[in-house]
Formats: sequence, structure tokens, C-alpha cells
Amino acid sequence: MEFLRPFIILSTTLFIVVLAARQLGDIFSRFKLPLISGFLFAGILVGPFLLDFVHAENIPQFLILDELALAFIAFAAGAELELHVIRGYFRSIISLIGGQVVAVLTFGIAAFFLIKDRVSFMAELPQHEVLAIALLGATIMIARSPSSALAIIKELRARGPFTHKMLGATVLMDAVVIIIFAASVSVAAVLVEGAEFDITLLIFVLFEILLDIGLGVLIGFLLRVIMILPYDYLKKGLILLMGLSVFLLSTILHEFYLFSLPVGLFSEPLLICMIAGFYVTNFTTFASDFHHTLEEMSPAIFLLFFTLVGIELELDVIQQGWGIILFLFVVRLVGILIGSFAGIIIARDYGSRNVLLGFGFITQAGVSIGLAKEIGVEFSSWGPELATLSIGVIVLSQIVGPPILKWTINRVGEAHTRAEGHEFDGVQDAIIFGIEGQSLALARQLESHQWNVTLVTCNPETKQNITEESPQIELLSEITIDSLRRLNMTQIECVVLLFSDEENYAICELVYEHFGVKNVIVLLESRINFEKFHELGAIVVEPGTAMVSLLDQFVRSPFAASLLLGMDPDERFMEIEMCNRDMHGVAIRDIHFPHDILILSISRKGSRLVSHGYTRLEWGDHIMVVGSPDSLTEVEVRLGA
Repeated sequence: MEFLRPFIILSTTLFIVVLAARQLGDIFSRFKLPLISGFLFAGILVGPFLLDFVHAENIPQFLILDELALAFIAFAAGAELELHVIRGYFRSIISLIGGQVVAVLTFGIAAFFLIKDRVSFMAELPQHEVLAIALLGATIMIARSPSSALAIIKELRARGPFTHKMLGATVLMDAVVIIIFAASVSVAAVLVEGAEFDITLLIFVLFEILLDIGLGVLIGFLLRVIMILPYDYLKKGLILLMGLSVFLLSTILHEFYLFSLPVGLFSEPLLICMIAGFYVTNFTTFASDFHHTLEEMSPAIFLLFFTLVGIELELDVIQQGWGIILFLFVVRLVGILIGSFAGIIIARDYGSRNVLLGFGFITQAGVSIGLAKEIGVEFSSWGPELATLSIGVIVLSQIVGPPILKWTINRVGEAHTRAEGHEFDGVQDAIIFGIEGQSLALARQLESHQWNVTLVTCNPETKQNITEESPQIELLSEITIDSLRRLNMTQIECVVLLFSDEENYAICELVYEHFGVKNVIVLLESRINFEKFHELGAIVVEPGTAMVSLLDQFVRSPFAASLLLGMDPDERFMEIEMCNRDMHGVAIRDIHFPHDILILSISRKGSRLVSHGYTRLEWGDHIMVVGSPDSLTEVEVRLGA
């Protein structure tokens, strides 16, 4: 077992680092910075150039994790290329890509020739090798970061024309740059070898690209088979293994030599994975399941990947050649902005928002780093130095890019994050959308517990048919932000949605984005809509499942079920927010509660705690308490004073 000890130590170290990165990401998000910036910073902090918690000699052992994450990100990037979405913006996307490719390549190649005499490994090389270096270096400058873009878009729940154009161009750009890179490597290899350039090389490059596309379709078909399997964990594991196998296949193909050329067959695993994700999304019936599976996996993969990127960033590169790196970074930025502006003009897609499109393409990460590392392997004489120079530019782009991208999306108004909630005003208010027997009964029961209840309907006949004494009823002609404001939604503690799933989701989004009501309850019609309500933080009730669960509780725990349903007339539930600073840090066992009070649980910063006598209360805790009405009032006064 001794040989396993280094592996166990390294795995434990990485696990601790990733947990710390998750917490740091949350801290960054509180300051309106992207989560991934926090992950990156955590990786840099514990890496070999600062705290040295993870040593430089251990970094090569993370290669398999890098490849797993890169393959997943390529699958996800391809899956985001939904034809029905990008068709509407296809002209703008293609114009943006074309403008940026031409501008960045032109400026990039020129920049490498300008710095030739200032860079030691280029100074003595012949012109044809300098051209090879310039071509490869400029190609990497074209690359974007779908992983960063996807992570920030998911964090902001961004959507809209600007986001669709930016993401479509970012993902397609990486497909384009991978193709250009495959061609550039083949051309550079011929230039370095000193061979004559002939038509055979072009045929060879075309064959490599077509081979990658064919392999991508094949992998996509295998992913389709995986999605048929019944168990989610099995699907997720096989998807990761499939991605890893693509990298292994690429290594094997590299040993094949065709057409009597002096270079091996170059197969780009990221292009293969991207094609596979694109195939599953657009040409199979499993697009929804595939997206759902990737959505569930993405937080953990992004956390791991960007933490590893931070650990692996060679900060000494920036220190040694910061002047050259800063110059190349500025050249790349200028090329992106000019190329984006040219793309807007070509597409005639004028608009105040589109002026900011160039700022959405600064980030670089996974694909760029992967391509830079491949150069280091392909060209042993000067490849590592060029890779190091390129990674320095990528470091700057990845540090600067995500905050700018987040600012840009917020600036154009396409972010859909949760609004800030209101402070409790001392009166419990609820709104129930939908009038039927259940909603009327619920309203009366809430009123018996001193809640202010408003029933809402969009059908005038429903309101007219209610003849008996009932809670306040509001008639809305349509569901809009203004109509919800008229309902005084900013002071509501709970929203109950009993309309159709489509109507409920529209209301749920408006409440989430504009009012920040934390307690939203949805009566679900179709199970397939569960996840999208869950993403908005709603409590989802499925009628069939709820009834089975209730009967199960009565069978296994009659007392708990009776308590839950309030069948004991002397017992009440209450959730109390702890806002008495004198009680902060006091253990429950040291507080003299009434004898019939039972504390069920404590909700703290989004996590549910099972309380015991030694649990110490903190400011802002939400405490679930059961007891008699008089005792609950006493507890509320004590904790909420």
C-alpha cells in the first residue's frame, strides 16, 4: 500500500484546495465578481509560485483531470450550438468571427515579427521559422474561452440577442480556431522541416479536419447510446470516460504518417468533442436529457477546471517577460475590438448594445491553454518558449476577461439574477395565483394564522362566481412587472402558483428577477418542468408524489405526520428570523424557551442545520419552531426583538 500513499496525499490536497476555491468563489461573487475568478485566484494562491501548497512537480499528475475537464467543456460548448437559436443571428456571428480572425491574425503575425529581435529564442532563427512561430502564436491569440463564457452566462442566467451572438461567436470561434490551428501546425511543421510547400499539404490538412469531423459524429452517436442508459451516475461517468478516450485516440493517431509527409497525423480532441456535443444537441432526440446532464455536472467541472488552471498558471513567465506579454495582450485586445467593429459593419447589425460586443471576447482558458501546450510538445526546439509566452497572454486575458464579460452582460441588461429581497415589515403577506377549491381553503387557513392573503385570477368569470365570503381577490388582465408591483409584491413573504406550468414559470421568473421573494411554491403539472422551477429556487409540489409521501409518513410516523398537518389544534409552526443581536452566539441550551417549544431546524446562509442544545444562534438565522401560539409569540419577541 506504500505506493498509493503519494496519490492519496495529492488527492486529499486537491480536495481541500477545491473546497477552499468554492468558498473563495462565493466571496468573489459577493463583490459582484465572477465565481470563476475566485476559483482561479484560489488556484494561483496555493500554486507553486505563491504558497506552494501544491508543488510544481505534482502538476503533471493533474493531466488526466485537465483532459477530462477539457473534453467536458468541449462537449458543453458544442451542445450550446443549437441551430434553431443561432440561425437568427447567423449573419452577425459569421461576420464577427470573420472580422476577428482576419484582424487578430494580421495584427498577431505582425506583432511577432516586431518583437523578433527582443525575444531570445526567436532572434537567431531564419525567417521561415519566425513565420511558423508567428502563425502559431497569432492562431492561439484568436482562441476564446467557451468555458468562461458558459460559466458566467449560467451564473447570470443571461439570455437575449447580445448573449446569443456573443456565445455563438465564442463557441464557433473555438471550432474555427481549432481548424486553423490544425492547419497551422501542419504548415509550421513543413516550414520548420524546410520542405517545399505543395498541394499535398493542403490535401493532408483537409483530410485531418474531415477525419476529426467524422470522429466527432461517431463519438456523438456513442453519447446518444449513453443517454439511453437508466442511471444518471452511470451516464455522467461514461461521458467523462468518453472524453478521456478521445484524448487517448488523438495520441494514438499522432503516430500514423500519411502521404509520405515528415509529420504525423494531427488529430484535435477538442474539435472532436465539440462536434460530438453539436451532433447530440441538433441531430438526436436526447438534446434535453443531454443538456440536463451537462447542467448537473458543470458546477463541479468548472470548479475543478478553473482551480487547476490557477494552480498551473506559470506566474514566473509574466515576471520574466511582462513587457512582451503586455504588448501581445494589447495587440490581441486591439485586434478583437477592431475585428468585432468590422463584423458589425459587415453584417449591418447596428445598435448601441452591439458596440460592446468586442468586450465579450477577451477571456481565454481551456482551449487556448490546450493548444499552447500542444505547441510545446510538437516543436521541441522553441515550442516550450512560445507556449510559455502564449500562456502569459492567456493569464492576463483570463484575469481581466471574466470581470469585463460580467460587466458587459449586466450593462446591456441581459442578466437575470435574483433580486434583493425586502426586510420583514412585521406583517406576513401571501399571494396565491389561481382561484379554486384548494386555493380558497389554503387562503382561509393562512388567514386563521394571521396572514394577509390575496387571491389573484386572470379570468373575470372566476371572480364573479365567488359569492361566499372570501379573502381579497385581484383581477389581472395580464402578468407584467407593473401589474405585480400593483399587488405590492415588494412586501410579500410567500407566493403560491396554481396556474399552468407555462404561466407559473413566467410569474416565477418575474418574481425571481424583480422582487426577490424567497418562498415561492409551485404546484407542478408536468415532471419535465421540475428542473427549471428548481433553478429559480422555487419549492415544487407534485400532487401525485406529494400524496404518496404523505401516506408513507402516516404509515411510518403517524405522530410526525399529524404534527406536520397541524391536526393538533394546540400546535403551530412558525419560522422566525433571528435579529436580536444580544442572542448572537448564544447556545440554544442557554436560552430559557417555554416548555412546549420545539426547535425543528435552523436555516443559515442557504444551508439547513439540524439543531441541538450546543448549537449557537447567529444573526440572520431562520429558525423553524413548533409550539402553542402563546409560546411562539414569546419566542418571536425574544429572538426577533
